[in-house]
Amino acid sequence: MRSFSIARRRMVDEQVVARGIVDQRVIDAMLKVPRHKFVEQALEGKAYQDAPLPIGEKQTISQPYMVAVMSEALALAGSETVLEIGTGSGYQAAVLALLADRVFSLERIPFLARRARIVLDECGFGKVNIRLADGTQGWQEMAPFDAILVTAGAPEVPQYYLDQLTVGGRLVIPVGDRESQLLLRVTRTGENEYQEEQLLGCRFVPLIGNHGWQERS
Repeated sequence: MRSFSIARRRMVDEQVVARGIVDQRVIDAMLKVPRHKFVEQALEGKAYQDAPLPIGEKQTISQPYMVAVMSEALALAGSETVLEIGTGSGYQAAVLALLADRVFSLERIPFLARRARIVLDECGFGKVNIRLADGTQGWQEMAPFDAILVTAGAPEVPQYYLDQLTVGGRLVIPVGDRESQLLLRVTRTGENEYQEEQLLGCRFVPLIGNHGWQERS
């Protein structure tokens, strides 16, 4: 059986730590999660490369560095309840499961939700809760959340996300057009007060839903 431990260590050293990620909990989580399990078997050999990879249904598993940047931006201590928008492969959810107390994840594509559930369970991340739904509306029944992470590019910040944050909670979301976005961190500083920070330029698949982009025919 092929071992990916060396490739995973190299990924973290060269793509994460060398690019400025300093949160040791994020570093440790990315050392533990077997990224190759979250891609198709034919792509396992590329799982630790510095690039996103296709996972089917016109979706991707994010570049390792982007996973690290977004995870660090949430500033998780371990006791939080987190909402992820866009389960995709399940890899980001697995990383979050090592960083937070409770993880809820929304996915609109049935095939991806089913596959992510299987892989997460096989890898020991059964505590991740996945729901098949329009992610642009958040998950009101489980709100409020200490952190929300969005893994698709939105035309604007959906109000649902802001409303479902705790005071002091952080939202990390790519916002822009369909081709490129800015990664934002929005912190809820009061009942109706928010502080927005621009982190870096990025490119994600579009956030599809009633309060995002419309799916192209």
